[in-house]
Amino acid sequence: MTNFYKLRNQIKHYAWGSPDFIPRLMGLASNGEPYAELWMGRHADSPSLVSLPSGEMSLGEFIARDPRRYLGEKTAERYGALPFLFKLLAAEKPLSIQAHPNLAQAREGFERENKAGLAQDAPNRSYRDSNHKPEIICALTPFTGMCGFRSPDEIRRLFSLFLDSAPASVREGFAPLLQALEIPNPTTALRNFFEILFTISQELREALTEFILSTHGAENCEWELMRNFARLYPGDPAVIAPLYLNVFRLEPGEAFFLKAGILHAYIHGFGVELMANSDNVLRGGLTSKHIDIPELMKVLDFNPLKPQIIKPEAPFSCFTYPAPCEEFSLTVMRGTGGSAALPLALAQSASIGIVTEGEVSVSGTVLKQGESAFFPPANSSESPLVLQGHFTLYIASVPQ
Repeated sequence: MTNFYKLRNQIKHYAWGSPDFIPRLMGLASNGEPYAELWMGRHADSPSLVSLPSGEMSLGEFIARDPRRYLGEKTAERYGALPFLFKLLAAEKPLSIQAHPNLAQAREGFERENKAGLAQDAPNRSYRDSNHKPEIICALTPFTGMCGFRSPDEIRRLFSLFLDSAPASVREGFAPLLQALEIPNPTTALRNFFEILFTISQELREALTEFILSTHGAENCEWELMRNFARLYPGDPAVIAPLYLNVFRLEPGEAFFLKAGILHAYIHGFGVELMANSDNVLRGGLTSKHIDIPELMKVLDFNPLKPQIIKPEAPFSCFTYPAPCEEFSLTVMRGTGGSAALPLALAQSASIGIVTEGEVSVSGTVLKQGESAFFPPANSSESPLVLQGHFTLYIASVPQ
């Protein structure tokens, strides 16, 4: 019996995707079409296909044939299916500003929208399933994003600099937002600020965009991002998001974990993303898709928060990114020509691995760059998997 199964995965061609990152990794010819995400898992929208001698089968169907064998006793009893979704994410343009619900919010929202008669694929639907969506993103290239509200004091400081050269109409229009930030309680101040931001008039929105695009000389990263956003989404009040969200940059191999309710946006770069098996997104700007600010306000955490970047200590051959989540764990392994057994914690878990550099021989079967496989938990009759070669392998697993 083989102890792992190669996968064929589906690609999402969202408009914000890069035409280069995923094709280059997969060894595909780039045709200029955006390649935004590659999904690895059993999500019903785009399930991975397992390569079998008899043909291909969706990963979900394959696991359902014998959940205890392919998931392990504990995972099969608790979830009944693979509980995570693993992705490559390649952003050429900014993704929407967004947050994800916690488990209770997801269940309530999904049931409410079902009762309202919204189709599963309705464009005005916010809850596409009943699951939460904690996630971790790990950079494969330099990666830029925004995450978590800045403190009210920091937002006021940045706004003062921003409005210093603004026309009087813009300064006057933003006075209520600055007043909201004077509230002593930070979470109340940020909640009021955010709510007022989306009530500003269309005239003020247009004046804001014109001011940003016509102002020269301010060359910090916030201004550069705001100009980019204003070009892409004129009239959207969220073009000033770099003033109220923390801007972060990941170097290759660095990651951060994102819990429910944290407002964020990925702006540019290529990475591996791992999350609970959900597609629930509540958007707050920089998109042509459905935005429901009152619903977003219900799930947002308005506590100031700076992203905590996880940096593996070099050199390493195996590193697991700490993430307070029961559905998934992300590990990176690097081979430098020798051989090593798959760590016991991974060998005992249902997992998916993808090679992002080089190629790895897994107990004699080669996985090349861009190839992925599903690894069921080992049983007592199987020899441990031995990895050899020069490679970087990212592995999503279920913590045991």
